[in-house]
Amino acid sequence: MAVFVASGAPIPLYERYRVADGLDTGDLSIAAVTYFVAVMIALVVLGRLSDHVGRKALAVTAVSLAAAGSLALLDVTGLPVLMAGRALHGLACGLGSSAVAAYIVDLAPAKPRWLAATLVSGAPLIGLTVGAIGSGALAEYAPSPEQTPYLTVTALLAACAVLLMVSPEAVARRPGALSSLRPHVHLPHRIRPLLPAAIAVFCGTWAFGGFYQAFSPTISAQSLGTTNTLIAGVVFASFMAPYVVGGPLAGALSPVRAQRAGMVVFAFSVVGVVIGLRNGEIVTVILCGIVAGAAQGAAFTGSMRSLLQRIGPAERAGLMATVYLFSYCGAAVPSLISGRLAAEGLTLETIALGYAGLAIIAAVVVLAGAGRGGARPGGRTSSTPPG
Repeated sequence: MAVFVASGAPIPLYERYRVADGLDTGDLSIAAVTYFVAVMIALVVLGRLSDHVGRKALAVTAVSLAAAGSLALLDVTGLPVLMAGRALHGLACGLGSSAVAAYIVDLAPAKPRWLAATLVSGAPLIGLTVGAIGSGALAEYAPSPEQTPYLTVTALLAACAVLLMVSPEAVARRPGALSSLRPHVHLPHRIRPLLPAAIAVFCGTWAFGGFYQAFSPTISAQSLGTTNTLIAGVVFASFMAPYVVGGPLAGALSPVRAQRAGMVVFAFSVVGVVIGLRNGEIVTVILCGIVAGAAQGAAFTGSMRSLLQRIGPAERAGLMATVYLFSYCGAAVPSLISGRLAAEGLTLETIALGYAGLAIIAAVVVLAGAGRGGARPGGRTSSTPPG
Protein backbone atom coordinates (compact mmCIF):
# COMPACT_ATOMS: atom_id res chain seq x y z
CA MET A 1 0.00 0.00 0.00
CA ALA A 2 2.86 2.39 0.81
CA VAL A 3 4.25 1.94 -2.71
CA PHE A 4 0.92 3.05 -4.14
CA VAL A 5 0.66 5.88 -1.59
CA ALA A 6 3.84 7.22 -3.20
CA SER A 7 2.27 6.81 -6.64
CA GLY A 8 -0.86 8.70 -5.59
CA ALA A 9 0.99 11.61 -4.00
CA PRO A 10 1.66 13.61 -7.23
CA ILE A 11 -1.94 13.47 -8.49
CA PRO A 12 -3.40 16.42 -6.51
CA LEU A 13 -0.40 18.52 -7.57
CA TYR A 14 -1.03 18.08 -11.29
CA GLU A 15 -3.07 21.27 -11.57
CA ARG A 16 -0.28 23.24 -9.87
CA TYR A 17 2.24 21.79 -12.28
CA ARG A 18 -0.05 22.68 -15.17
CA VAL A 19 -0.35 26.30 -14.09
CA ALA A 20 3.18 26.90 -12.81
CA ASP A 21 5.24 24.89 -15.28
CA GLY A 22 3.36 25.55 -18.49
CA LEU A 23 1.96 22.05 -18.84
CA ASP A 24 -1.36 21.41 -20.52
CA THR A 25 -4.01 18.74 -20.07
CA GLY A 26 -2.39 16.59 -22.73
CA ASP A 27 0.95 16.72 -20.85
CA LEU A 28 -0.74 15.50 -17.67
CA SER A 29 -2.19 12.61 -19.63
CA ILE A 30 1.28 11.79 -20.98
CA ALA A 31 2.60 11.70 -17.41
CA ALA A 32 -0.15 9.24 -16.50
CA VAL A 33 0.62 7.09 -19.56
CA THR A 34 4.34 7.11 -18.65
CA TYR A 35 3.41 5.67 -15.28
CA PHE A 36 1.16 3.01 -16.81
CA VAL A 37 3.78 1.97 -19.39
CA ALA A 38 6.49 1.67 -16.71
CA VAL A 39 4.18 -0.55 -14.68
CA MET A 40 3.55 -2.78 -17.69
CA ILE A 41 7.27 -3.07 -18.45
CA ALA A 42 7.93 -4.15 -14.88
CA LEU A 43 5.09 -6.66 -15.01
CA VAL A 44 6.18 -8.24 -18.30
CA VAL A 45 9.93 -8.34 -17.55
CA LEU A 46 10.08 -8.69 -13.75
CA GLY A 47 6.75 -10.36 -13.02
CA ARG A 48 8.21 -13.85 -12.41
CA LEU A 49 11.56 -12.86 -10.89
CA SER A 50 10.40 -13.22 -7.28
CA ASP A 51 9.65 -16.90 -7.93
CA HIS A 52 13.42 -17.37 -8.26
CA VAL A 53 15.14 -14.78 -6.03
CA GLY A 54 12.49 -14.61 -3.32
CA ARG A 55 9.62 -12.26 -2.50
CA LYS A 56 11.45 -10.20 0.12
CA ALA A 57 14.24 -8.94 -2.18
CA LEU A 58 11.74 -7.74 -4.78
CA ALA A 59 9.55 -6.13 -2.12
CA VAL A 60 12.53 -4.12 -0.84
CA THR A 61 13.38 -3.14 -4.42
CA ALA A 62 9.80 -1.94 -4.93
CA VAL A 63 9.86 0.42 -1.93
CA SER A 64 13.32 1.68 -2.95
CA LEU A 65 12.14 2.58 -6.44
CA ALA A 66 9.06 4.28 -5.02
CA ALA A 67 11.26 6.37 -2.72
CA ALA A 68 13.55 7.28 -5.64
CA GLY A 69 10.53 8.42 -7.67
CA SER A 70 9.29 10.59 -4.80
CA LEU A 71 12.70 12.22 -4.35
CA ALA A 72 12.91 12.88 -8.10
CA LEU A 73 9.69 14.93 -7.89
CA LEU A 74 10.95 17.27 -5.17
CA ASP A 75 11.67 19.86 -7.88
CA VAL A 76 9.36 19.50 -10.88
CA THR A 77 10.54 21.96 -13.52
CA GLY A 78 8.73 20.53 -16.52
CA LEU A 79 7.30 17.46 -18.18
CA PRO A 80 10.62 15.48 -18.39
CA VAL A 81 11.11 15.60 -14.61
CA LEU A 82 7.49 14.65 -14.01
CA MET A 83 7.79 11.76 -16.45
CA ALA A 84 11.00 10.51 -14.79
CA GLY A 85 9.40 10.46 -11.35
CA ARG A 86 6.28 8.76 -12.64
CA ALA A 87 8.37 6.15 -14.48
CA LEU A 88 10.15 5.21 -11.23
CA HIS A 89 6.80 5.04 -9.46
CA GLY A 90 5.50 2.84 -12.25
CA LEU A 91 8.38 0.37 -11.95
CA ALA A 92 7.80 0.23 -8.20
CA CYS A 93 4.08 -0.39 -8.62
CA GLY A 94 4.76 -3.07 -11.22
CA LEU A 95 6.82 -4.97 -8.65
CA GLY A 96 4.17 -4.25 -6.04
CA SER A 97 1.48 -5.70 -8.27
CA SER A 98 3.40 -8.93 -8.88
CA ALA A 99 6.05 -9.83 -6.29
CA VAL A 100 4.47 -8.11 -3.29
CA ALA A 101 0.99 -9.28 -4.28
CA ALA A 102 2.25 -12.86 -4.48
CA TYR A 103 3.98 -12.33 -1.10
CA ILE A 104 0.61 -11.43 0.43
CA VAL A 105 -1.14 -14.45 -1.09
CA ASP A 106 1.67 -16.75 0.12
CA LEU A 107 1.37 -15.55 3.73
CA ALA A 108 -2.41 -15.07 3.93
CA PRO A 109 -4.48 -17.36 6.20
CA ALA A 110 -6.94 -19.79 4.65
CA LYS A 111 -9.93 -17.93 6.11
CA PRO A 112 -11.63 -15.64 5.35
CA ARG A 113 -11.45 -16.85 1.77
CA TRP A 114 -11.83 -13.39 0.26
CA LEU A 115 -9.00 -11.82 2.29
CA ALA A 116 -6.03 -12.45 -0.02
CA ALA A 117 -7.93 -11.55 -3.22
CA THR A 118 -9.28 -8.38 -1.62
CA LEU A 119 -5.87 -7.30 -0.35
CA VAL A 120 -3.93 -7.85 -3.56
CA SER A 121 -6.60 -6.22 -5.70
CA GLY A 122 -7.49 -3.47 -3.23
CA ALA A 123 -4.03 -2.32 -2.08
CA PRO A 124 -3.32 -0.32 -5.27
CA LEU A 125 -6.57 1.64 -5.11
CA ILE A 126 -6.49 2.13 -1.35
CA GLY A 127 -2.88 3.24 -1.49
CA LEU A 128 -3.60 5.67 -4.32
CA THR A 129 -6.50 7.08 -2.29
CA VAL A 130 -4.46 7.60 0.87
CA GLY A 131 -1.64 9.10 -1.15
CA ALA A 132 -3.89 11.53 -3.01
CA ILE A 133 -5.80 12.78 0.04
CA GLY A 134 -2.72 12.94 2.26
CA SER A 135 -0.68 14.71 -0.38
CA GLY A 136 -3.52 17.12 -1.12
CA ALA A 137 -3.81 18.06 2.55
CA LEU A 138 -0.05 18.51 2.98
CA ALA A 139 0.29 20.48 -0.24
CA GLU A 140 -2.53 22.83 0.78
CA TYR A 141 -1.78 23.39 4.46
CA ALA A 142 1.81 22.32 5.22
CA PRO A 143 4.97 24.34 4.51
CA SER A 144 6.86 23.66 1.26
CA PRO A 145 3.70 22.36 -0.47
CA GLU A 146 5.52 20.75 -3.41
CA GLN A 147 8.13 19.01 -1.25
CA THR A 148 6.48 17.99 2.04
CA PRO A 149 4.23 15.27 0.51
CA TYR A 150 7.19 13.54 -1.11
CA LEU A 151 9.42 13.74 1.97
CA THR A 152 6.61 12.29 4.09
CA VAL A 153 6.09 9.41 1.68
CA THR A 154 9.83 8.73 1.56
CA ALA A 155 9.92 8.41 5.35
CA LEU A 156 6.98 5.97 5.21
CA LEU A 157 8.75 3.87 2.58
CA ALA A 158 11.95 3.81 4.65
CA ALA A 159 9.96 2.40 7.58
CA CYS A 160 8.47 -0.25 5.28
CA ALA A 161 11.94 -1.24 4.07
CA VAL A 162 13.06 -1.80 7.66
CA LEU A 163 9.98 -3.94 8.41
CA LEU A 164 10.47 -5.97 5.23
CA MET A 165 14.02 -6.75 6.27
CA VAL A 166 12.76 -8.63 9.34
CA SER A 167 9.81 -10.30 7.56
CA PRO A 168 9.88 -14.04 6.74
CA GLU A 169 10.69 -15.22 3.24
CA ALA A 170 7.76 -17.00 1.59
CA VAL A 171 9.50 -19.00 -1.17
CA ALA A 172 12.83 -20.76 -1.52
CA ARG A 173 15.31 -19.49 -4.07
CA ARG A 174 15.62 -21.57 -7.21
CA PRO A 175 17.58 -21.29 -10.47
CA GLY A 176 16.28 -19.61 -13.59
CA ALA A 177 16.28 -15.95 -12.54
CA LEU A 178 17.83 -14.69 -15.77
CA SER A 179 15.54 -16.74 -17.99
CA SER A 180 12.55 -15.38 -16.04
CA LEU A 181 13.41 -11.89 -17.33
CA ARG A 182 12.37 -12.80 -20.85
CA PRO A 183 9.14 -10.91 -21.57
CA HIS A 184 6.32 -13.31 -20.88
CA VAL A 185 2.59 -13.18 -20.28
CA HIS A 186 1.64 -15.99 -17.92
CA LEU A 187 -1.72 -17.51 -18.85
CA PRO A 188 -2.13 -21.03 -17.42
CA HIS A 189 -4.37 -23.17 -19.59
CA ARG A 190 -6.77 -23.74 -16.68
CA ILE A 191 -7.74 -20.08 -16.44
CA ARG A 192 -8.14 -19.31 -20.13
CA PRO A 193 -11.90 -20.01 -20.30
CA LEU A 194 -12.34 -17.38 -17.58
CA LEU A 195 -10.29 -14.69 -19.31
CA PRO A 196 -12.83 -12.89 -21.54
CA ALA A 197 -15.01 -11.86 -18.60
CA ALA A 198 -12.03 -11.21 -16.31
CA ILE A 199 -10.23 -9.03 -18.88
CA ALA A 200 -13.44 -7.06 -19.45
CA VAL A 201 -13.57 -6.35 -15.71
CA PHE A 202 -9.88 -5.42 -15.46
CA CYS A 203 -9.83 -3.15 -18.51
CA GLY A 204 -13.28 -1.61 -18.11
CA THR A 205 -12.82 -0.59 -14.48
CA TRP A 206 -9.18 0.51 -14.59
CA ALA A 207 -9.80 2.63 -17.66
CA PHE A 208 -12.09 4.83 -15.61
CA GLY A 209 -9.48 4.90 -12.84
CA GLY A 210 -7.02 6.25 -15.41
CA PHE A 211 -9.49 9.00 -16.26
CA TYR A 212 -9.67 10.02 -12.62
CA GLN A 213 -5.89 9.85 -12.20
CA ALA A 214 -5.18 12.12 -15.14
CA PHE A 215 -8.07 14.56 -14.87
CA SER A 216 -9.45 14.72 -11.31
CA PRO A 217 -7.49 17.93 -10.46
CA THR A 218 -8.76 19.52 -13.68
CA ILE A 219 -12.30 18.36 -12.89
CA SER A 220 -11.99 20.11 -9.52
CA ALA A 221 -10.74 23.30 -11.12
CA GLN A 222 -13.37 23.36 -13.87
CA SER A 223 -16.44 21.92 -12.10
CA LEU A 224 -15.81 23.22 -8.58
CA GLY A 225 -13.89 26.34 -9.48
CA THR A 226 -11.11 25.57 -6.98
CA THR A 227 -7.45 24.65 -7.16
CA ASN A 228 -7.42 23.42 -3.56
CA THR A 229 -5.26 20.30 -3.68
CA LEU A 230 -7.15 18.62 -0.84
CA ILE A 231 -10.42 18.89 -2.78
CA ALA A 232 -8.66 17.49 -5.85
CA GLY A 233 -7.55 14.55 -3.71
CA VAL A 234 -11.10 14.04 -2.41
CA VAL A 235 -12.53 13.98 -5.95
CA PHE A 236 -9.96 11.36 -6.90
CA ALA A 237 -10.64 9.38 -3.71
CA SER A 238 -14.40 9.40 -4.24
CA PHE A 239 -13.86 6.75 -6.89
CA MET A 240 -10.85 4.92 -5.42
CA ALA A 241 -11.71 4.64 -1.70
CA PRO A 242 -15.05 2.73 -1.93
CA TYR A 243 -13.19 -0.23 -3.41
CA VAL A 244 -12.51 -1.36 0.16
CA VAL A 245 -16.28 -1.85 0.62
CA GLY A 246 -16.85 -3.73 -2.63
CA GLY A 247 -14.21 -6.39 -1.98
CA PRO A 248 -15.73 -7.81 1.24
CA LEU A 249 -19.23 -7.53 -0.23
CA ALA A 250 -18.11 -9.77 -3.07
CA GLY A 251 -17.05 -12.37 -0.52
CA ALA A 252 -20.72 -13.15 0.14
CA LEU A 253 -21.30 -13.93 -3.54
CA SER A 254 -19.89 -16.51 -5.90
CA PRO A 255 -17.15 -15.13 -8.18
CA VAL A 256 -19.48 -15.16 -11.19
CA ARG A 257 -22.26 -13.30 -9.40
CA ALA A 258 -19.78 -10.77 -8.02
CA GLN A 259 -18.47 -10.13 -11.54
CA ARG A 260 -21.91 -9.70 -13.07
CA ALA A 261 -23.49 -7.59 -10.35
CA GLY A 262 -20.37 -5.47 -9.93
CA MET A 263 -20.03 -4.65 -13.62
CA VAL A 264 -23.71 -3.82 -14.14
CA VAL A 265 -23.71 -1.42 -11.20
CA PHE A 266 -20.35 -0.03 -12.35
CA ALA A 267 -21.65 0.74 -15.85
CA PHE A 268 -24.76 2.53 -14.55
CA SER A 269 -22.62 4.52 -12.09
CA VAL A 270 -20.17 5.65 -14.78
CA VAL A 271 -23.12 6.88 -16.83
CA GLY A 272 -24.21 8.83 -13.73
CA VAL A 273 -20.75 10.41 -13.44
CA VAL A 274 -20.91 11.50 -17.08
CA ILE A 275 -24.38 13.01 -16.59
CA GLY A 276 -23.13 14.87 -13.52
CA LEU A 277 -20.14 16.26 -15.42
CA ARG A 278 -22.27 17.42 -18.33
CA ASN A 279 -24.78 19.12 -16.01
CA GLY A 280 -22.15 20.57 -13.67
CA GLU A 281 -23.59 18.64 -10.71
CA ILE A 282 -20.53 17.80 -8.63
CA VAL A 283 -22.62 16.03 -5.95
CA THR A 284 -23.85 13.62 -8.62
CA VAL A 285 -20.28 13.11 -9.82
CA ILE A 286 -19.02 12.27 -6.33
CA LEU A 287 -21.95 10.04 -5.34
CA CYS A 288 -21.90 8.06 -8.57
CA GLY A 289 -18.11 7.83 -8.31
CA ILE A 290 -18.48 6.30 -4.84
CA VAL A 291 -20.93 3.67 -6.12
CA ALA A 292 -18.71 2.95 -9.15
CA GLY A 293 -15.69 2.43 -6.89
CA ALA A 294 -17.54 -0.05 -4.67
CA ALA A 295 -18.87 -1.90 -7.72
CA GLN A 296 -15.35 -2.08 -9.14
CA GLY A 297 -14.17 -3.66 -5.90
CA ALA A 298 -16.85 -6.35 -6.12
CA ALA A 299 -16.22 -7.14 -9.79
CA PHE A 300 -12.43 -7.12 -9.52
CA THR A 301 -12.36 -9.28 -6.38
CA GLY A 302 -14.77 -11.75 -7.97
CA SER A 303 -12.49 -12.01 -11.00
CA MET A 304 -9.40 -12.50 -8.85
CA ARG A 305 -11.08 -15.26 -6.85
CA SER A 306 -12.15 -17.07 -10.00
CA LEU A 307 -8.57 -17.08 -11.29
CA LEU A 308 -6.70 -17.77 -8.03
CA GLN A 309 -8.75 -20.87 -7.21
CA ARG A 310 -7.52 -22.58 -10.37
CA ILE A 311 -3.75 -22.21 -9.91
CA GLY A 312 -1.05 -23.32 -7.47
CA PRO A 313 1.49 -21.28 -5.43
CA ALA A 314 4.23 -21.50 -8.07
CA GLU A 315 2.06 -19.67 -10.60
CA ARG A 316 0.81 -16.85 -8.39
CA ALA A 317 3.46 -14.20 -9.11
CA GLY A 318 3.14 -14.71 -12.87
CA LEU A 319 -0.64 -14.55 -12.68
CA MET A 320 -0.56 -11.39 -10.55
CA ALA A 321 1.71 -9.78 -13.12
CA THR A 322 -0.60 -10.77 -15.96
CA VAL A 323 -3.74 -9.55 -14.18
CA TYR A 324 -2.25 -6.13 -13.57
CA LEU A 325 -0.75 -6.04 -17.05
CA PHE A 326 -4.27 -6.25 -18.47
CA SER A 327 -5.47 -3.71 -15.90
CA TYR A 328 -2.79 -1.11 -16.59
CA CYS A 329 -3.06 -1.62 -20.32
CA GLY A 330 -6.79 -0.97 -19.94
CA ALA A 331 -5.93 2.28 -18.18
CA ALA A 332 -3.04 3.38 -20.43
CA VAL A 333 -4.59 3.08 -23.88
CA PRO A 334 -7.74 5.14 -23.14
CA SER A 335 -5.61 7.68 -21.22
CA LEU A 336 -3.34 8.14 -24.23
CA ILE A 337 -6.31 8.61 -26.54
CA SER A 338 -8.14 10.97 -24.18
CA GLY A 339 -4.96 13.00 -23.67
CA ARG A 340 -4.66 13.55 -27.41
CA LEU A 341 -8.33 14.49 -27.64
CA ALA A 342 -7.99 16.91 -24.72
CA ALA A 343 -4.95 18.53 -26.34
CA GLU A 344 -7.05 19.10 -29.46
CA GLY A 345 -9.69 20.95 -27.45
CA LEU A 346 -12.25 18.27 -26.68
CA THR A 347 -13.94 18.86 -23.30
CA LEU A 348 -13.64 16.43 -20.42
CA GLU A 349 -17.42 16.03 -20.43
CA THR A 350 -17.28 14.75 -24.01
CA ILE A 351 -14.25 12.55 -23.34
CA ALA A 352 -16.07 10.99 -20.40
CA LEU A 353 -18.75 9.72 -22.81
CA GLY A 354 -16.17 7.38 -24.30
CA TYR A 355 -15.42 5.93 -20.87
CA ALA A 356 -19.12 5.36 -20.28
CA GLY A 357 -19.35 3.47 -23.56
CA LEU A 358 -16.36 1.34 -22.59
CA ALA A 359 -17.95 0.51 -19.22
CA ILE A 360 -21.19 -0.55 -20.92
CA ILE A 361 -19.34 -2.78 -23.38
CA ALA A 362 -17.38 -4.39 -20.53
CA ALA A 363 -20.60 -5.07 -18.61
CA VAL A 364 -22.17 -6.73 -21.66
CA VAL A 365 -19.09 -8.95 -22.12
CA VAL A 366 -19.21 -10.00 -18.45
CA LEU A 367 -22.94 -10.76 -18.56
CA ALA A 368 -22.46 -12.88 -21.67
CA GLY A 369 -19.19 -14.59 -20.74
CA ALA A 370 -18.89 -14.93 -16.94
CA GLY A 371 -19.43 -18.49 -15.78
CA ARG A 372 -18.62 -20.11 -19.11
CA GLY A 373 -15.35 -21.49 -17.78
CA GLY A 374 -16.97 -24.33 -15.92
CA ALA A 375 -18.09 -22.52 -12.77
CA ARG A 376 -20.64 -24.23 -10.58
CA PRO A 377 -23.06 -22.65 -8.15
CA GLY A 378 -21.24 -21.38 -5.11
CA GLY A 379 -18.24 -20.22 -7.10
CA ARG A 380 -16.37 -23.56 -7.32
CA THR A 381 -15.06 -24.54 -10.72
CA SER A 382 -15.50 -27.98 -12.18
CA SER A 383 -11.75 -28.57 -11.96
CA THR A 384 -11.44 -27.52 -8.33
CA PRO A 385 -12.07 -30.23 -5.74
CA PRO A 386 -14.05 -29.44 -2.57
CA GLY A 387 -11.95 -28.00 0.25
